[in-house]
Amino acid sequence: MAASDLSVILPRVLVVSRRCVRKNKFVDFVGEYHLDLIVGYGAVPVIVPRVSGVHMLLESFEPIHGVLLCEGEDIDPSLYETDTAGLSQEELDEIRRLHTSDTAIDKEKDTIELRLAKLCLERNIPYLGICRGSQVLNVACGGTLYQDVDSEIRKKCPGGEKVVHMDYDNYDGHRHRVNVVENTPLHNWFRDSLDEKKMEIMVNSYHHQGVKVLAQRFVPMAFAPDGLIEGFYDPDAYNPEEGKFIMGLQFHPERMRRPDSDEFDYPGCPAAYQQFVKAVVAYQKKLNSSTLSAPKKALKLDNEMEKKRKIIVRSFSLAKNLYTTGRDAQLEREAELEVGAEFLESNTALSVQQKNRLKQMGATVRNGGSYIEKLKVNEERERTAKNVMGKMTIEQLSDLMSFYHMMGQICSEILERKLNDIVK
Repeated sequence: MAASDLSVILPRVLVVSRRCVRKNKFVDFVGEYHLDLIVGYGAVPVIVPRVSGVHMLLESFEPIHGVLLCEGEDIDPSLYETDTAGLSQEELDEIRRLHTSDTAIDKEKDTIELRLAKLCLERNIPYLGICRGSQVLNVACGGTLYQDVDSEIRKKCPGGEKVVHMDYDNYDGHRHRVNVVENTPLHNWFRDSLDEKKMEIMVNSYHHQGVKVLAQRFVPMAFAPDGLIEGFYDPDAYNPEEGKFIMGLQFHPERMRRPDSDEFDYPGCPAAYQQFVKAVVAYQKKLNSSTLSAPKKALKLDNEMEKKRKIIVRSFSLAKNLYTTGRDAQLEREAELEVGAEFLESNTALSVQQKNRLKQMGATVRNGGSYIEKLKVNEERERTAKNVMGKMTIEQLSDLMSFYHMMGQICSEILERKLNDIVK
């Protein structure tokens, strides 16, 4: 089978890149272990670059069969907290000093990933969140986070067991134990490595934030000794064979490997990716099946509407002939030409491209005087709008684009309903 055929057949998993600075320039990257496992189990990773405005272009990445969100900076606390969780300014400053690279909030990445997470929840698209990705999932469902695990858990349980969740001196080699909850997917994956009495595994840890209040739809799969939730899933949205998979893991199973080796710490480490891709493949099949089996509804107009349609088509046809030949309209045909001009003037559902195309055909150039005046007014408004928008920030422009995109979708839905009413 040709590679071009595989690119169409294999399911697509969206992965958002992380931005960093290298040689005084921004660089986007995704951990290769993630990509290796996705490809190895039979899916195609599609990188969503972390650049301004991408959150407005997510439809361009369709079809989406799965989403994997992984590492990144801290999520903006304003998205889940209204205060600083009782931390003093001195404590906050110390946290920023200790975790400089993580506390540099990236609002654009937050927007992209939260939109993708909510899209998965709305459509039941398989979702795997690793580390930050698990935190994004929890926040998207109404949960909250510790802004700093060490500071806040120590305050809440001063006599509790202290767990190191971030060890910069032993970054990849550091491990701490977690207690696995029975009868969960995590339990099934690591069953052969678990002692029935202890139900513990050792996991890596690269984070200073974590789940504080778990969203109601989720069930914990593992706890650190200090009580921090290290894994959770939605039991009502977990059945990989049926294309269901909504899960978050605070640790990185893809990086749990023996020193100077690609051998995993436990045989169950890659299982999350294996089951995730299995769900992605099943979801794609289900999506393709529903698309193929859906009956195509032909839009049929009643006699009166069909008559009006023919008159408008006739008007555009005459205008096209005039535009092509360069001749002036005969008096007896002016009334027919005005029908097309009036249609363009009154019909707000046409896209800009459609209006421009009809204008090129001559439907309004030679005979729609009122419409031409309207174009002049619109051109003046456009110049004014450009002057105003030229002074707006990138964030303001992004919000404005988002608003009008939403309004366009609403208009399309209402227009479709009205057309269906006409047919009925």
